[in-house]
Amino acid sequence: MSLAELLKQDFSPEFQFQASRSGGAGGQNVNKVSTKVELRFNVINSVILDEIQKNTLQGKLKNQINSEGELIIVSQEERTQLRNKTVVIKKFYDLLKKALFIPKKRKASEPTFASKMERLKTKKIASIKKVNRRGITF
Repeated sequence: MSLAELLKQDFSPEFQFQASRSGGAGGQNVNKVSTKVELRFNVINSVILDEIQKNTLQGKLKNQINSEGELIIVSQEERTQLRNKTVVIKKFYDLLKKALFIPKKRKASEPTFASKMERLKTKKIASIKKVNRRGITF
């Protein structure tokens, strides 16, 4: 499955959300409302990902995956739980896209005809310069 097809998949059945009290700004509301959202996605037991993708994610995101094989993403930037939930889902898809992206191989390009001629011209000038440095032999 290609990366574009994978990102169109609905991962929501495999998400586990946990809400807790958030720190930071929010006034009196911050002490009584759970706005911080934590998304847990089990990479190892995922039905949507194939084995190659699971291994790639485990390798590239090893610092964000715990010992149970869960990828944990947290958001507490927004003041409502719903907005934090949408932010954390967006973070998940961005992280998945970045981790599973395979860069194109670089193709070596040939030098142009003009650049070849320029190089040969400078070599010829350097050669003539060195020939002129030689002393006259008797």
